[in-house]
Amino acid sequence: MSSSSSDAGAIARPAPAQGGAGYAYAVAAYLLWGILPVYFLALAPTGPFEIVAWRILLSLVFCALLLTVTRAWKVFGGLLRDRRVVLTMGLAGVLIFVNWQTYVYATLSGQVVEAALGYFINPIVTVFLGVLVLRERLRVTQWIAVGISIVAVIVLAIGYGRLPWIALVLAFSFGLYGLIKKRVGPKVDAVSGLTLETAWLAPVAAVQLVVVAATSGGLTLGGHGAWHATLLLLAGAVTAVPLLLFAAASRRLPLTHLGFIQYFAPFIQFLVGVYVLHESMPPERWVGFGLVWLALIVLTVDLARNARAARRELVEPV
Repeated sequence: MSSSSSDAGAIARPAPAQGGAGYAYAVAAYLLWGILPVYFLALAPTGPFEIVAWRILLSLVFCALLLTVTRAWKVFGGLLRDRRVVLTMGLAGVLIFVNWQTYVYATLSGQVVEAALGYFINPIVTVFLGVLVLRERLRVTQWIAVGISIVAVIVLAIGYGRLPWIALVLAFSFGLYGLIKKRVGPKVDAVSGLTLETAWLAPVAAVQLVVVAATSGGLTLGGHGAWHATLLLLAGAVTAVPLLLFAAASRRLPLTHLGFIQYFAPFIQFLVGVYVLHESMPPERWVGFGLVWLALIVLTVDLARNARAARRELVEPV
């Protein structure tokens, strides 16, 4: 085997130290995302519009502090001079706003299981968007996974008596958000990206707080004890830290490995919804979720098989 193909094989696999750290970062990120429903429920009586507004504004403050500590304002300033990047991150901000608002509403209205469904079908939606937007060609097994997921949505719609709109909004908003972030590529790091997104959304958040303050209930920050205020003020860190952990993991792990670990978050959310919050799971809902899980197994096996084939090609003698 030539030295060049040996180098290629080394590139295809993360170094042991990097890989171990990558797995730790990834598991931590998805674990934090998985227990988000518990955090949002602990903020009662704060409503979804106030939570999301504080989440946006405090994330912006947290990111500004990070840019200061890491002395990255110069890099951030360079991004501000790129009009295309600024506008693209504005669109990403709209999508993440829709995602956050829908997710918090679902959590506070007792629909955590349906929210978990959204993130279970997100990988399949991502594949589907690849066909619609990027004109990618799917393998037969990928089409099978998409087909099974469509059947699952139909079964769940019959079970719910309506389309599972929360799951679909979460899956498509996050899928499109990921697509936009992929288009931006490595040009925008995690902190700068979130700073731009929340900066775009800051006026919306301010309007939401004004509206909430004008209603009969008013703003809850500072009105329900020190513990509640502390939890609410941590919204920025709770939002940013998992994103930063995920960014650190993505730099150290192959995409296929991250694909396996990404199911941690919706699985934990599902367990929280069913066994902690005791949300209803009639038989037809179990069937629908079973079909989604089957589609994910088909998709994951296909990705793993093709990743192995790609690695074999890299290490073949030339």
